[in-house]
Amino acid sequence: MYHYPAIAALTEDVKQQLVSFPQLRDMFTQCYPNTLETTVELLDDDTTFVLTGDIPAMWLRDSSAQVNPYIPLAREDAALQRMLRGLIQRQAQYILRDPYANAFNREANGQGHKGDTPPAGPWVWERKYELDSLCYPIKLCYSYWRHTGDTSNFNETVHAMLRKIIEIMRIEQQHDTHSTYSFERPDPLLPSDTLPFQGHGTRTNFTGMVWSGFRPSDDACRFGYLIPANMFAVVVLGYTCEIAREVYQDEKLAQAAEALRQEIDFGIQTYGIVEHPRHGRIYAYETDGYGNYNLMDDANVPSLLAIPYLGYRPVDDTLYQNTRRFVLSPDNPYYFTGKHASGVGSPHTPRGYIWHISLSIQGLTSNDPAEQEEIIRMLVNTTAETNYMHESFHPDKPQRYTRSWFAWANSLFGEFALDYVKNALRV
Repeated sequence: MYHYPAIAALTEDVKQQLVSFPQLRDMFTQCYPNTLETTVELLDDDTTFVLTGDIPAMWLRDSSAQVNPYIPLAREDAALQRMLRGLIQRQAQYILRDPYANAFNREANGQGHKGDTPPAGPWVWERKYELDSLCYPIKLCYSYWRHTGDTSNFNETVHAMLRKIIEIMRIEQQHDTHSTYSFERPDPLLPSDTLPFQGHGTRTNFTGMVWSGFRPSDDACRFGYLIPANMFAVVVLGYTCEIAREVYQDEKLAQAAEALRQEIDFGIQTYGIVEHPRHGRIYAYETDGYGNYNLMDDANVPSLLAIPYLGYRPVDDTLYQNTRRFVLSPDNPYYFTGKHASGVGSPHTPRGYIWHISLSIQGLTSNDPAEQEEIIRMLVNTTAETNYMHESFHPDKPQRYTRSWFAWANSLFGEFALDYVKNALRV
């Protein structure tokens, strides 16, 4: 493992603060640095490759989320700055190679899913177009800049990435008429691994929102406008405006980002809200712009539960609170309850299984100390005595779980544990 002094110092400090809660202390000590210890590779070209864990590829989404808890410490840690700068550059290079791909190889080795049509290039592990995969790298750029003041990353490669992202979002606002993207997987293990209608997905009406083929779970969208991903796009397009004006002095890019941001937000507010008989006005998970809605939430982020975490609306926003009550209730078809936990799962994993990611997000979006305490206890009691987070677990029998090495879940737990130590323990 590379040495990151700020990470080591913080980990030791938290260990001391959790001396009376040894299991949480041990979980934090294992999970918080897990990404740095097991998934990060600093390459000779000054870029950084970050594995997702037990899959030998780098997801744009996962790699961004995996390093997110370290960014606030980067100002005082040159090693962290090197790692983060390298990741930003590699993400930009990947997006410029193929802005529709979600996961990439370390080099052009042709590894990944075989037989998908159209075929992906040798750099691409998987070519599922997910709107959030274009949002996460912008958030990483912005967060790194604002926490460190370092502008050295903003070279022409990153500048071109920002322009390319806006270009793709513009095309996918009118997917049915303007896009050439399609994706089919012959003989998929699950129907959600491919898009219907010759790989183009279900039909959509123009709303101002941006179409997404797949969710952050890598499952196909039922309807093409994924509301949480569009919320994330609104937030990061605001970041793009700031970067364009303050760093690049590129007013054309800033105006393009702002116009797109406003159109997407209009689409969310006009087409993305429904009246629920028990919860009142709530955000839908997906819509097609024709009046069809998918009322659910998924554990993967961006999600409806994560709206304040994404920065789209504050925790106390009435519409968010209505939506949150829906998400954390049996009305959400992927909310599950068992002996050891209650929380949000996903159609991506066995029915009834809860995700550690969703529990951490529930804690990070709660302003109720009692709820945070309950979630901490659920997390502590569901690691199957590994002290690591998993993708999903059975709430009655936590020893039944998926993915023993899932770095995103470990990082997000570390982020929530830090928040818990700061707020719930008042230290």
